[in-house]
Amino acid sequence: MKRPCYLLFCLLLGACRGAGEGAAPLPAVRIECVAEAAPSAAAEYPGRVRASEEVRLAFQTGGTLRRIAVDEGAFVRRGELVAELDPADYALQLKAVEAEWSRIEAEARRVMALYADSVVTADAYDKARYGLRQATARRDHARKQLADTRITAPFDGYVQRRHCDPPTVVAAGMPVVTLLSTAAPEIEIHLPAADYVRRDAIERCEALFDYLPGRSVPLRLLGIRPQANANQLYAVRLALAEAVDPMPAPGMNLLVRLTRRTAAAEGVTVPASALFAREERSCVWVVGADSTVRRREVRVERLAADGSALLGGGLAVGERIVTSGVHRLTEGQRVAPLAEPSRTNIGGLL
Repeated sequence: MKRPCYLLFCLLLGACRGAGEGAAPLPAVRIECVAEAAPSAAAEYPGRVRASEEVRLAFQTGGTLRRIAVDEGAFVRRGELVAELDPADYALQLKAVEAEWSRIEAEARRVMALYADSVVTADAYDKARYGLRQATARRDHARKQLADTRITAPFDGYVQRRHCDPPTVVAAGMPVVTLLSTAAPEIEIHLPAADYVRRDAIERCEALFDYLPGRSVPLRLLGIRPQANANQLYAVRLALAEAVDPMPAPGMNLLVRLTRRTAAAEGVTVPASALFAREERSCVWVVGADSTVRRREVRVERLAADGSALLGGGLAVGERIVTSGVHRLTEGQRVAPLAEPSRTNIGGLL
């Protein structure tokens, strides 16, 4: 009688152990507290340094290029000769026009003198007067064409590129030299549409250069182009608000940090990983005191570049929410908090 009882006891003990070992462990998830939205938020954008003035110098008239007086990379001062055309044809044209003007001017003066003595009619007087005006306009135009055979620097700057060399025949408006201004350079960045619509909330702009580690340079907003480019980005122009030594050169890359005001109605911020969709609505899992999760709808105002989401309603500061593994949970399920990694055991090797 004792042996069957012993066997029955072993079977019951084995069944109990099997049931305990087969119980599913609670899913481990990362749990964080809902934080209050900061009064301002910052985001960084790649930018590029541009010359404040960049012009492609060209002749206003065509002709044979006689010489380019500057080399690439050379510094030129305002008013200094940059390039010139062969002026021979325009000089001959001016001589012919001036001779014609001298004849018409002498004739007009005789007619005007006769008109003063009431010898000629008013019609003859008007023809002489208007003919002299036309001849004067032709003479001035010929003088301008001769002057336009020379290009001078419109400002102090550096020659970025020579587009052609003598004796090239160039047409009017054809670029000959590209000149960059030596004035303080500008900075250009591009904003997506979601940030463009909040441009009025920008409070502060700063430049971060690789060659100035640990230093941010304040910027001044010059303007935002109101039309998007082909990539649906809006160009923003900024200027250095203080002197920088050494001055950044055109073409240099940098990061621009924009700080914006945060609307009070946005309320709280959560990691974007906490969001999931149910029936086309944004939701989060709220962890109760008994470690069970409950689904709650929230209103997302916008997603920030740092991976956080600003919410306009649905959560209160201090509530606990699930921020990882949200897509494998169900309503009322119990969860276990994921252990935080040790600051001294990097990589979990110990």
